[in-house]
Amino acid sequence: MTAQRLSPAVERLATLCGAVADSFEKGAELLRETAGIRLSESTVRRTTEATGGRIAEHLRKGRTFGGKQSWDWFRDACGRTVGYIEIDATGVRQQGSHGVAADGRMAYVGMIANPLPDEERVFEGLPKPGVSMRARYVSGLYPLAEMGPLLRRQGAQVGLDRAEVWVAITDGGAGLEDFVRENFPRVEAVILDFYHAAEYLAKLASARHPADELAALEQTKAWSRLLRDEGGEVMIAVLESWEWPSVKGLSAVRAEVLGYFRNQVHRMDYPSYEANGWYIGSGAVESACKTVVGQRLKGSGMRWSAVGSHALCHVRALYRSEHSQWTDFWRRSAVA
Repeated sequence: MTAQRLSPAVERLATLCGAVADSFEKGAELLRETAGIRLSESTVRRTTEATGGRIAEHLRKGRTFGGKQSWDWFRDACGRTVGYIEIDATGVRQQGSHGVAADGRMAYVGMIANPLPDEERVFEGLPKPGVSMRARYVSGLYPLAEMGPLLRRQGAQVGLDRAEVWVAITDGGAGLEDFVRENFPRVEAVILDFYHAAEYLAKLASARHPADELAALEQTKAWSRLLRDEGGEVMIAVLESWEWPSVKGLSAVRAEVLGYFRNQVHRMDYPSYEANGWYIGSGAVESACKTVVGQRLKGSGMRWSAVGSHALCHVRALYRSEHSQWTDFWRRSAVA
């Protein structure tokens, strides 16, 4: 019997149900429906959170799961193998002891990824059967600095050093670019997610055409095409030289957008990035924020303790990573 007074197999099932269901109550129902095992909601919660705590402790001690293997890194347009590093953060609502109000916390989600080339991602407009991106995730309520060693070890485990080029993609979040360059010094480019930049252009277009939604949309499309085709420097030059009408609030929005672009322009050479065959969107890590954290921890009305949310992030990250990691963790737990 495990420390939770369950057999190893039941502990694994209870953890899985507690982590993938909408709530621990639904996790208990799922366990009963699928395996005929009756555990209380509180037992499923304690079991799931205890598993997350063990995963976190393993990672703190420098351990990884799934065995060391070198991925077959895909090649860019120059024929070089490329590994991707991505990181983002998402808010998790919190509550203190005895239900008192507490400030929300940010859960980081970091990933080492090997996305497929576009020609291999789709077949007649649909994803090819059995084809998916390879990814290893790390997540928790960590200070940003503590994510570095965790993510580097995941990269080492899958042979990131063997990729000829490292590319990172982040949004404009504070400290993320410095984090990447400090922890992955070989990175060739820290790309600003194109769609975050385009959102700023959409905001400016709306301020330029406050009473004409269609005109604002057309302006957004035109500016976005220009940004993608010519890059940030040309976009700044256009915005600086544009003949701007006298519209209430427009000047302030224009100053905000120009300030953002000037601060990020060194990460906005989208024509070169795409010519190299690199991704320019952070959709993979934004999707990870939803699947690893959001789908389980950000349901309507949910409030979490810091310990509970930190634990669930670890369980979800491990389960959503390559299956060999999840299997290896439980194999080790059974031996222990």
